[in-house]
Amino acid sequence: MRLLFAEDDRDISKAVQTLLERSGYSVDAVYNGQDALDYIEQADYDGVILDWMMPKKTGIEVLAWMRGKGISTPVLMLTARDAIEDGVEGLDTGADDYLPKPFAASELLARIRAMLRRKVDYQHDVIKYADIELDKSAMTITCGKKSVSLTNKAFQLMEMLVEHPGAVLSISQIMERVWGWDSDAEVNVVWVNISFLRKKLSELGAHVKIKAVRGVGYSLENTL
Repeated sequence: MRLLFAEDDRDISKAVQTLLERSGYSVDAVYNGQDALDYIEQADYDGVILDWMMPKKTGIEVLAWMRGKGISTPVLMLTARDAIEDGVEGLDTGADDYLPKPFAASELLARIRAMLRRKVDYQHDVIKYADIELDKSAMTITCGKKSVSLTNKAFQLMEMLVEHPGAVLSISQIMERVWGWDSDAEVNVVWVNISFLRKKLSELGAHVKIKAVRGVGYSLENTL
């Protein structure tokens, strides 16, 4: 799952980004509302977390712009303002939930999980393809009675492949979805993680193969 987190307090941003990435999410962080608009226009996010008060554009302005454009991506509003009318305004503008600061890490994660369930195509915590299962909460792949753990980025990559079986995903598509379109990571991180996933699938004895399409990208195939 890929999230956009817009928060102008860089200390809070860093702490929340670390929390979310350790929980298995891929996160792009921005520090003002205008950058949030730019990122939302450039990328496809599973969810957006907006601080209410930000420079250039407020969170509520970003939310209003999104809904005005017909962008239905789930949105969680974060704010130090706890008046009931503020929460009502956020929900009326199109927010899916509203969480006052300060908040507990466990509550934030629970709100995000609830928010993401609202997506039209509900995605269960366990995704099945051929003879393997991906568990999002544990970040594991299971085949039969065997199970292996994956790193955050490797799981994000495997999830992307399973969500598009048979489709050829380009390296640029993978880089944008898993590492973020403005990431400093080199393309060889894709090759390294593909190699890692192939090794894990082999260890499991899975009838699933990651096929390289020369000069294009990778696709997931069922070999049963």
